Amino acid sequence: MTERPEPELAERAAERHIVVIGGGIAGLVAARECAKVGMRVTLLEAADDLGGAVRRAEIDGVRLDAGAESYATRGGHVRKLVKELGLSEKVQTPAAGGAWLAGVPGQEPSPLPKGGILGIPANPFVDDVRQIIGWRGAWRAYVDRLRPPLTIGHERSLGRLVRSRMGERVLERLVSPVVSGVYSAHPDDVDVDVAAPGLNAALTRVGSLSGAVDALIGQQQSARKDKAPGSAVEGLVGGMSTLVDALQADLVKLGGVVRTAAAVESLGRTGDEWTVMVAQGEDAEESDAVASDSASEPEHVTADAVIVATAEGMARALLDGHVQDFGEFGASPEIEIVTLLLDAPALDAAPRGTGVLTVPGSFTAKALTHATAKWAWLREAAGNRHVVRVSFGSQGEPAATASLDDDAAAHLALEQASAMLGTPLSSAQLAGAHRARFTQSQPASLIGAAERRDASRTAVQAVPGLAVVGAWLSGTGLAQVVPDAATEADRVRRHLLWD
Repeated sequence: MTERPEPELAERAAERHIVVIGGGIAGLVAARECAKVGMRVTLLEAADDLGGAVRRAEIDGVRLDAGAESYATRGGHVRKLVKELGLSEKVQTPAAGGAWLAGVPGQEPSPLPKGGILGIPANPFVDDVRQIIGWRGAWRAYVDRLRPPLTIGHERSLGRLVRSRMGERVLERLVSPVVSGVYSAHPDDVDVDVAAPGLNAALTRVGSLSGAVDALIGQQQSARKDKAPGSAVEGLVGGMSTLVDALQADLVKLGGVVRTAAAVESLGRTGDEWTVMVAQGEDAEESDAVASDSASEPEHVTADAVIVATAEGMARALLDGHVQDFGEFGASPEIEIVTLLLDAPALDAAPRGTGVLTVPGSFTAKALTHATAKWAWLREAAGNRHVVRVSFGSQGEPAATASLDDDAAAHLALEQASAMLGTPLSSAQLAGAHRARFTQSQPASLIGAAERRDASRTAVQAVPGLAVVGAWLSGTGLAQVVPDAATEADRVRRHLLWD
């Protein structure tokens, strides 16, 4: 933006008003990007609190993450944002305990094998792998190295690739638990080239899947030699909601207006001007007796551009009639995380690392995180108590807690935690619990997801002064949400300033 003098740029920016609908991370990032250049920004969030999937809770005086607890470091996008917001000193890496695997038929839980990609082993005969898949599974996996090169083709489905090359035991006992834990999806539905870039090419070059995994691991290790060591994920002291607070504070400092409990009912458009209809809440009715007869009428907020940063369902409802050929993504899973605060000295030794993944179908819960074993800041905050997060629900599988009340959900989580950790846990040890429900966007790694998202994004971009951001279009995870929101906000502001 150096083509015009800065004073003229500032003047043009100050004349433009952008409304951002949705106060999750995507909405906050997009709003902040627009406010940076001096645009007038109003952010509207229907809930009482900002953050979306990044939310906090307090259990018996302990403040903790109720949703996302970390971010992936790949790409460096989130770390860059953290630095811009002055939060670098709060960055913390997880403990090195690692995850365990539970639910293998006829076997005790054991540490998840190291040295693989998405659970696919480089060597099926090493002890930690063979312990899980058995000799039968190891020899079946070894057949992968004996198959002739002519049978090797480009397989898009991760599940079909693993099944055909290394057999059901590797798929069901190693790959499925990892993929379900990471993507809440079955490996059959996951795109190899998205989830494990380069694996198909390495398979064709090397001649076996295990050899391809070994080659990719070697490449990754070589690429890291000249870089400082680091974790694949990081968290923030005080929880990820610290990022939400910092984004909000910086947005307000830049002149942005943030309104919570401001539900948007609909969007209108006349020429280049957008009209955002905001529902009038109960507070407005009670505080203005004179206007009580018209309190139910929505407030009209006009804007030069609108950035929709809501969940998929709301976004589609708001954009109906404005965007053509939006496409359909299919149902998104309902995920629930039940967080338990426990007085359980038996967990002091972190008997099963920092968490437990399960073989699909073996437990009611999908996974467990021993949060106080994973994060030093939370261990200090909790004192002598333990925080355990139990996850329910997956792609095509509703959360088992969905129909339960909060007390019943907490006791089911306690029962599952006891079984997964191999440690008796009683109701008397439960100091408190918190339950959070999320509609999880379909992972970007699902087969066909990239094409569907590209088509939807193209349809949105055909409408001047409009952008849609959030995990359902960018893909799940802050490492994808943050740069996508920044890119789309930049596209909108360039349109307003230069087109």
